[in-house]
Amino acid sequence: MPNSQLPVAEAPAGTHPVHAALTRSSTGAEDLRELEAGLDSLQSDAARRARVDWSRILLPVAALAVLIIAWQVYVWLGIKRRDLVPGPLDVISQLGALWGEAKLQEAVWTSLQRGVAGFLISVVIATPVGLLLAQVAPLRRAFGPLISGLQVLPSVAWVPAAIIWFGLSDATVYFVVLMGAIPSIINGLISGVDQIPPQYRRVGTVLGASRLQLSLQIVLPAALPGYLSGLKQGWAFSWRSLMAAEIITVGGSMGFGLGSMLNQGRDLADMTIVLAAILLILAVGILVELSVFAPIEKRLLRRRGLLAGSTR
Repeated sequence: MPNSQLPVAEAPAGTHPVHAALTRSSTGAEDLRELEAGLDSLQSDAARRARVDWSRILLPVAALAVLIIAWQVYVWLGIKRRDLVPGPLDVISQLGALWGEAKLQEAVWTSLQRGVAGFLISVVIATPVGLLLAQVAPLRRAFGPLISGLQVLPSVAWVPAAIIWFGLSDATVYFVVLMGAIPSIINGLISGVDQIPPQYRRVGTVLGASRLQLSLQIVLPAALPGYLSGLKQGWAFSWRSLMAAEIITVGGSMGFGLGSMLNQGRDLADMTIVLAAILLILAVGILVELSVFAPIEKRLLRRRGLLAGSTR
């Protein structure tokens, strides 16, 4: 068999052999330079992904340090009595005391368990309802305004009714959490479905997808960015609703959560407990956002090629 040879650009007729060789050599050099540039670009992209963006860590830490310093300076100025505005060290000392009594661990675990369970139940309920409303126009016209109205209704408004219906029990807390989270998740999913190009559905229909397959395999994956935004907002609403329910529903078979700790600090007129509970509530919310939703959102945007040039 003849030896296989790489194609070589032919020189025009009448070209001197030396000139032809130089032409082929320069063309090969240009191709090699382009290949090296492409490899360098891939390596730089990989290095950027692997490199830790320390500004995202250092800037929030610096902002937190500035706030703590400003808080301590305000306490030193003595504008308010120390029992009304305790300093950062006083609050840290109270956190240590609560930890030693195991109240801090109990409060965080109880509230986090309720919040996660209520949020997951909300997702299970809101996802099929959102898909149904997004794709059936008469249902959306009928229930869309109601869902939007429930989303803006303060969750604390449900607490008195829930106490009457379920008494001082965990059912009251879960009901308030569901009423706070479900409307946000539904509206987020509807918004994501509205942003899907109509060609996606047409392609699915042409390929013979059933209505269920169209919803689960085409519509829902394509609506993930909006759906994820609804999930994030749903978690925020469920966490707020949980705190409102725990603050008001005290006694009975209710456990000791962060809202109960906040209410206890109010009853004792102890601002160190109140501020400790507020900081714990804030810390749990930030931790869930950074450890759960932020990585999922980043991975989703990167897979869809939407992360390049992002300032987030």
